[in-house]
Amino acid sequence: MSGTKKWFSENSNPEHLLGTPDDVIEGMDVFVGLSGPGIIQPESLGKMNRDPIVFAMSNPDPEVSPEEAAKYVRIMATGRSDYPNQINNVLAFPGIFRGALDAGAPQITEEMKMAAARGIASVVSDDDLSEDYIIPSVFDRDVAPMVAEAVVREAKRAGDARFSVDTGAFATLGR
Repeated sequence: MSGTKKWFSENSNPEHLLGTPDDVIEGMDVFVGLSGPGIIQPESLGKMNRDPIVFAMSNPDPEVSPEEAAKYVRIMATGRSDYPNQINNVLAFPGIFRGALDAGAPQITEEMKMAAARGIASVVSDDDLSEDYIIPSVFDRDVAPMVAEAVVREAKRAGDARFSVDTGAFATLGR
């Protein structure tokens, strides 16, 4: 197991639960699947807390099919474009890169990634937010500019911006 996977396994399971997803899902609020198709039975989702959230991200075949999960979950998201709530890295990367380039940032920080997430979220208005629309479409033209703007703001806030989008001037960082 790589160092990252080892750290994650040691720090993401404080109760030291063992078994398959079907064995440990009871009482959970959220299931995030990042592994492979069919690894959890739809009926097991019924053991989760009220109004569970399921992100079945394996693509093209998710960990549980949205059709089978529907009667058990409040919010369902997948990596597939033929279902609502498609979660795809294309929502983040064009805007993150544009923002970092616009700011002349020497690196992409964790804070910039969080700013990007907030930029993505800001595209979904309170009026549009629903169980089937928690994240904007990958085809929404507002996403990349909002993410880029959020990344530039964060780079400026953190003092990581070497280029001023406003003035077109390069700054010298004291690092």
